[in-house]
Amino acid sequence: MTYSRKTGIWTAIGFGLGIATHIFYSLAGLALIISRSILLFSVIKFLGAGYLIYIGLKSVLSKSSKIELGEERKKEDITRFAAVRIGFLTNMLNPKVTLFFLSLFTFVISPKTPLLIMGIVSAIMIIDTMLWFSLVAVFLTQKRTRSIFERFQGVFNKTLGGLLIALGVRVALPEK
Repeated sequence: MTYSRKTGIWTAIGFGLGIATHIFYSLAGLALIISRSILLFSVIKFLGAGYLIYIGLKSVLSKSSKIELGEERKKEDITRFAAVRIGFLTNMLNPKVTLFFLSLFTFVISPKTPLLIMGIVSAIMIIDTMLWFSLVAVFLTQKRTRSIFERFQGVFNKTLGGLLIALGVRVALPEK
């Protein structure tokens, strides 16, 4: 909610590109290699944990401010490329997405599944991701939603930041 609706939609496109990348390497068999390489999976896991902690700290340390969307916000908005990059990196550095696609393309979709079916399933997942996050961006940039958020922005930022930090720490810790 820090940026405009357009920025949120560009970020959603980044999420979709991240999903497309996960799908591509999963179909290429790299997810299996990643899952079997403790070192490679650990690197991805710690990068993801570090990124969660980083965005959590940014949220906790951010100052509350009036949210202005539309033309008056344009000068302070980030570029389209930066928004896509944020969405892409957020998705790519999530190790659980790798495991999701590994399980989907290893256990649910067999190697005998026709390429057309895999393509259709992949396209649906990519489009679904972009639509979902675009809808979230549209909803969270509505005036009523924005006014509620402005009243509680500090609490939301600190709570979300704390949850992201906790999640990052949890991802980094060894599983029992």
